[in-house]
Amino acid sequence: MAYTVMVIDDSETIRSILVRSLAMTKLPIDAVVQAANGREALGKLKEHWVDIVFSDIHMPEMNGIMLVNAMQEDPELRDVPIIIVSTEGSSARIEELKKMGIRGYLRKPFTPEAIRDVIVSTLGAWDEP
Repeated sequence: MAYTVMVIDDSETIRSILVRSLAMTKLPIDAVVQAANGREALGKLKEHWVDIVFSDIHMPEMNGIMLVNAMQEDPELRDVPIIIVSTEGSSARIEELKKMGIRGYLRKPFTPEAIRDVIVSTLGAWDEP
């Protein structure tokens, strides 16, 4: 089974790094959908099914917190796992986000191994490539 991943960050550079890092994980990812903010992401989520979302917190128009809330309120999106990717690292903030429904947290800067580990722990293990 191959997975579709959504990457949401207002920085094109960070999105590019995350996409390259996803490829380096050697996991069965067949497509990556990108968005620059939460509003754009919600529009694309209506058009594309994704298995997991990686989202920044601080973005213009609709930030990551607003995106998490909107996805939790939408019956079609509430079960899509959300991984927050941010420089914020306080345990209180992470706990707050988990109570809101996120499934994981990835701190910037990240490694392909950290991305692989959070995907495997969120979506379940599969055979090593």
